[in-house]
Amino acid sequence: MKSGYTPYHPKWYRSRIPIFWWLRKPAYARFIVRELTSVPVAYAALLVLVEAGVVTRGPAAYAAFVTWLQQPMVVGLHVAVLVGAALHTITWLNLAPKALVVRAAGHRLPSAIVLAAHWAGWVAVTGLVGWLISRLP
Repeated sequence: MKSGYTPYHPKWYRSRIPIFWWLRKPAYARFIVRELTSVPVAYAALLVLVEAGVVTRGPAAYAAFVTWLQQPMVVGLHVAVLVGAALHTITWLNLAPKALVVRAAGHRLPSAIVLAAHWAGWVAVTGLVGWLISRLP
């Protein structure tokens, strides 16, 4: 054995951090709330996958699924999911100018242009999807 070698590591000191450390500053709280809005987005994606699976099982299974979706508790849950997903979308779009640097003709585009382009794209895609859904029989 080499001198100074030990097969065990000393216990490192780690200061205790309270579970609600993020409530100390409003910026931390906004960050955590923004991160938690990913949960409704994940739920919505999972719901679409479940619905696709139910559709493959036939009309009776889909009718039962739609009946479940129409229950007041489920509707209330989905309203909360919609609010969470909308908050997630708004915060995501507002972060775009900080996360994306767009250069045109060797110059950086102003943040306002990047932000406006993202919002315009979101409005256009939402309008297109709404229009397509409204045309379904």
